[in-house]
Amino acid sequence: MISRRSFLGLTAATLATATALPLARSASAATPDTFGLELVNNSGSGTVYAYVTGTTPDGRLVLLRADGTPYYPDSPSAPTTPLPEDCAIPISSGAQVSVPKMGGARIYVVTDAKLDFFLDPGPNLVHPSFLDSGDANFGKNWSFSEFTFNDTQLFANISYVDFVGIPMGLSLTSGSGTSSVSGLPAGALDQIASSLSALGGEWGGLVQTGGSGTLRVLSPHHHAAQFGGYLDAYIDQVWQKYAGTDLVVDSQNPGVGTFTGRVSGDQLVFGAESFAKPATADVWSCDSGPFALAAGASDARKAIVPRLAAALNRTTLLDNPNQPTAEDPARFYGGEATNHYARIVHSKLPDNRGYAFPYDDVSPGPDFSGAVFAGDPQVLTITINAAHG
Repeated sequence: MISRRSFLGLTAATLATATALPLARSASAATPDTFGLELVNNSGSGTVYAYVTGTTPDGRLVLLRADGTPYYPDSPSAPTTPLPEDCAIPISSGAQVSVPKMGGARIYVVTDAKLDFFLDPGPNLVHPSFLDSGDANFGKNWSFSEFTFNDTQLFANISYVDFVGIPMGLSLTSGSGTSSVSGLPAGALDQIASSLSALGGEWGGLVQTGGSGTLRVLSPHHHAAQFGGYLDAYIDQVWQKYAGTDLVVDSQNPGVGTFTGRVSGDQLVFGAESFAKPATADVWSCDSGPFALAAGASDARKAIVPRLAAALNRTTLLDNPNQPTAEDPARFYGGEATNHYARIVHSKLPDNRGYAFPYDDVSPGPDFSGAVFAGDPQVLTITINAAHG
């Protein structure tokens, strides 16, 4: 299974023709040297910009200019120095650029304004903040998709792990065909905000508004403190059940195998690996408390953590002792206390594909992830849809 976390290394449609941009292929690389990025504006706004940024294979910060040429910023002498060059790519009527190899990369889109980027010494890019109300970009309508492009493949995904903003779709044309992720349709942002607000309490607090209406809807892990012990009763029931019943976790990798665990003393124990009872914040984030994966973590732990975290987000762990083998997607998010953010986001996705939490690619079969990938990429098309309406 391809992991968004492992491939991207980060906490971020209209079909294109394969001939949109020429490709160059080096003698040593399995993938071409570049892929074509096509940006399609269906947002309803005549003022739309994109920004492409990532890290080169030799570790340099890179952004693409409007003409598609790479820009490598120098390290500034002081923190929060404005980016010296304007790297906005205007896409009011669409745009095409050629993208070289880069990792941990993002494609930002913003409507009705430009984004302000800054540099810290390094150089390190100061990304737009959706949490700091004092950030220059906080009140703007923006979102992003993620990708990594290396000698193995291009891997791109739509992520709602942090928030829902401007709806976008992905389509990747390669030498072997076309794959697409529909993404959220036009108007989905307002619909999701309305559904969460109707739940009240902590859920309504995830909606951020500004002068133009709803700006974005945050994932609950960014408001974890407000949720307190929201999942405690459910997690207690899980621990009680598996004190007397085996929990089987399938790594879905023949080389790693399956693991059988039981609760002993307050720890869920799978052989040499044990897990303390997680807090709600650990479930929402998937990477704190017992789900934090330290350097040198065993293959067993790397396999068990995603499946436990996914089953707790979907609140299926209590009912299904065979994870994720016997999972029934129709039963996901069925509890009164569940990840309603993920539930509502998935309910609006035409193909049910998109990362609503970091391990949303854990699956008994159907693909719930928002990823497209290919070893012979030609054109990646991003379609920007309307957030409101």
